[in-house]
Amino acid sequence: MAAPDENTLLREDEEVEEMEAGDSDEDEMEEEGQGEEGGESKVYVPGVQPLQPGEELEMDRSAYRMYHECQTGAPCLSFDVLRDAEGEGRETFPLSMLLCAGTQADTALSNRLIVMRMHNLYGTEKENEEEEESSDESDEDEDDEEKKPQMELAMVTHYGGINRVRVTQIGEQSLAAVWCEKGQVEIFDLRPQLEAVHSSTAMTAFVKQHKEATPLFSFSGHMTEGFAIDWSPKVPGRLVSGDCKKNIHVWEPREGGTSWQIDQRPFSSHTKSVEDLQWSPTEATVFASCSVDQSIRIWDIRAPPKSMLSANEAHSSDVNVISWNRTEPFLLSGGDDGLLKVWDLRQFQSGHPVASFKQHTAPITSVEWSPVDSSVFAASGADDVISQWDLSVESCDMGEQADSLKKLPPQLLFLHQGQTEVKELHWHPQIHGTLISTALSGFNVFRTISV
Repeated sequence: MAAPDENTLLREDEEVEEMEAGDSDEDEMEEEGQGEEGGESKVYVPGVQPLQPGEELEMDRSAYRMYHECQTGAPCLSFDVLRDAEGEGRETFPLSMLLCAGTQADTALSNRLIVMRMHNLYGTEKENEEEEESSDESDEDEDDEEKKPQMELAMVTHYGGINRVRVTQIGEQSLAAVWCEKGQVEIFDLRPQLEAVHSSTAMTAFVKQHKEATPLFSFSGHMTEGFAIDWSPKVPGRLVSGDCKKNIHVWEPREGGTSWQIDQRPFSSHTKSVEDLQWSPTEATVFASCSVDQSIRIWDIRAPPKSMLSANEAHSSDVNVISWNRTEPFLLSGGDDGLLKVWDLRQFQSGHPVASFKQHTAPITSVEWSPVDSSVFAASGADDVISQWDLSVESCDMGEQADSLKKLPPQLLFLHQGQTEVKELHWHPQIHGTLISTALSGFNVFRTISV
């Protein structure tokens, strides 16, 4: 992974605003900042200075290895990535991926639970001046058609908006856990939808059925809606769900995989809404939670329903999201205060994070560690910015670069923009460095040159 050096630049783009590790020298940076009339050079930094009247951002596609965008009709607040049989760590184009998402439509009856298959995804083309000239225009048109991205959607009607979706696999079953705004947590078998997106014949039959989503299992014991939910990575079928009245319930799968035993005694140390939950990637009985009460708590389901460890003032306002590092004892959190904090669980009781970053200018909406690099994470905010970070990068001498760049933390790799109201992001676990994000304006699928 390339770390930012003293020539790190911020590019300008009407769809995307990003930070990248560049190779430009000082003269090139001056040219980058000059307007049509040759004004003073400057570097645009999202969140540091606003665009002036008449200024607009221009995309630099060389900052991306891949970039695609799509829409699914009604906006999706939440989605998750389904693992596929295409292999691990793949990077060869064209790429494909499977996602499961839930909509937040204008009316309850207009919502859908969606399985989507994106395929024929090619990398970002080089700038025209870098491409070899071709005299045969028909060949170029044919090549463009072959590289056109494709998407199949298998949708079932879901009564009520879907607050959050999380998927897991139990044997041959692909299951989705859905937090619904009507106050229920539901489990759906995705096999019919997965068959449909892989076969035109199956899709035709699927569309003709036009069924409403029927859950394998449903739980109404929360008595109110919620957002927090997570499948255990250690025990297939084990689930934890939290609601807006502060209660957390643990689900244990019964034999057969179509029903669950749910402990009616809630884990209830929080005093306000539970916003996010994360199972430990290494301890089968341990999970973490965060809340509007500004705290982060660590629980063990073998103990009485009180948290083992807690950071009671983890953020100065609501703690919205958390992510548990897969290989290191670190927990990442994001709050309404716009702060990103990294917690060492070996020092958790101290109440002090080992790192804190204030790059976003609005509440954090999603955070996630990279599944393949324990020092890398991504975050999104209500400022419509997605940021990529690498904790292994140390401070460097910024030389004569602009003051705005000197203010940036060296761990910040990249800033991506272009979506409106970004709600959630995930790294693809099988396609290294690839991020998918959902927003009011649709989905982005991209890989930057920084990871």
